[in-house]
Order: sequence, then C-alpha cells, then structure tokens
Amino acid sequence: MSSISETKKRVLVPIADDSEEIETTCITDVLTRFGAEVVVASVKTGGELVCKMSRGIKVVADISIEEATGQEWDLIALPGGMPGAEHLRDCTSLISLLEKQKANGKLYAAICASPAVVFANKGLVGEGATSYPAEGFRKAMVAPVDDDVVVQGNVITSKGPGTALKFGLTLGEKLYGAEKAKAVADGLLV
Repeated sequence: MSSISETKKRVLVPIADDSEEIETTCITDVLTRFGAEVVVASVKTGGELVCKMSRGIKVVADISIEEATGQEWDLIALPGGMPGAEHLRDCTSLISLLEKQKANGKLYAAICASPAVVFANKGLVGEGATSYPAEGFRKAMVAPVDDDVVVQGNVITSKGPGTALKFGLTLGEKLYGAEKAKAVADGLLV
C-alpha cells in the first residue's frame, strides 16, 4: 500500500490574462516539487491557451478550463492579480468546479485578490480568511485577518506575491503531510 506522500495528487491552477505570475509560478513549482501532477488551465474564451500575465510575461496553459471540467482534482489553487482575478470570477466553468470541490469536501485555495474577488463574491469562503490587504478586497470579506496563510478546513487563503512560497508549501503540506513539506522546504532553503 502506498503512503500519502507517494500518491500523485492532481492540482488544477486556473489562469487568465493579468493573473499574477509570481503566485502562479510558486504554486506550480512548489507543488511539482512535492510530486503533484500540476495542470495549468486557461479560462480564456475559445480555448486560447496563451495568457499575458500581470507583468507582461506570457504563460502557455496546458489545457482550457473546459477540458478541466468533468475531471477530478485534489486541489484547485487560484493565483491573484488584477484584473486576472475578475476573469477567474467571471468564468462559469471554473466557478462550477470550485463549487464541486466545496460540496465534495476537497481542497481549494486562493491568494492575493482571488480570496476576495472570487471566493468571497461566490460564497466560497467564510469569515477569518486573508487576502491582499487592499481596502477594497478587505471590505468584500467577512472579518478578514492579516495572517500570511490561513487554513480553514478545506479552504486555504494567502496574502500575495511575498507569501506565495509559504502558500505553496502549505498547499503541499495539506496534500502530502508535514514530513514531506519539511523536506521540500529544506530543499528550497526556507
């Protein structure tokens, strides 16, 4: 029988034009180091896979969000960035996937603008989550906190680019356990 750390977990990372590239890269890189199968999905219409991120870097997604529907995911993790988070919020296929994760008690996570713009807007997070500390984002949330990363059952939120590595490690720990998280963190020199 394989242990939890030997089981390959499936992670979906949806992106859009103007998603934040540091957060996207930290999520995908760190979880790949844990051994996860990380799939990046574009929410752009027409199946367009190339997204121009918030600082102009172009990222080519693996699949379209439509291809991700109907598949099972151990975790769905959203980067932030504006107006990238709004594009994620407005993608009905992504919101359906997130609602399914919530209903099935599976992990879902967001960083930066996405906890407020996507999760709070769609009723996917309760009080006590965190987000980028801009006033507009904080007003959209119920009793937000200033912690770098917040774990509330199956929902994980984080503040922004500077907390993205810690966010990725927390996601990996939730998927693979504390021992594996320590090994990955040691390898990253954190």
